[in-house]
Amino acid sequence: MQSLVLATEPLPAEVWERIGLAGRETFSDHRHLIVYGQRTADDRLVFGGRGAPYRWGSSTALRQRAADRVHAALRATVAEMLPALEGVPFPYAWGGALGIARDWHASVGFDARTGIGWAGGYVGDGVTTTNLAGRTLRDLILGEDTALTTLPWVGHRSRRWEPEPLRWAGANAGLRAMAIADREERITGRESLVARAMSPLMGGH
Repeated sequence: MQSLVLATEPLPAEVWERIGLAGRETFSDHRHLIVYGQRTADDRLVFGGRGAPYRWGSSTALRQRAADRVHAALRATVAEMLPALEGVPFPYAWGGALGIARDWHASVGFDARTGIGWAGGYVGDGVTTTNLAGRTLRDLILGEDTALTTLPWVGHRSRRWEPEPLRWAGANAGLRAMAIADREERITGRESLVARAMSPLMGGH
């Protein structure tokens, strides 16, 4: 799947006073189509989220038209969340692919017989998770029995994704359903029936 991102130029102190985030907190909300943001060390606002369609065969390529559409939606979303950003340009926009395990469960492991280790499936939470994975792999490779090597993700094996065209149809139907669920909840003010129906299928449990 793709995650797309926007960034401002460094913002002046008076804008940050209106926005907040004095501690450079990361932020999101409870919408179904994931969004996230953070104040950077050089006082930019970075804001990103999902929404670009899954491409056949797990291709990591991203069509420009799809990227432009998602970036426009992200600009509208962040302006809605942080009204102090009204009129503030986001001159930087980019995106990239991330890996998602079928059960949305990250894993780390080491096969002592082959000497092959693995870590992945972070679903966009890799900044801190890779650090933990690296330290866990170190203990596994050295054969040390530590608190890290007993964590539930050690040796976890996610089931395989469905073959195409089921994977393409399911992933894109899920994206569309989450966008519909967000609109439904904005209109009704209640938990989305669409999201409730899709939840078991999206998590793969």
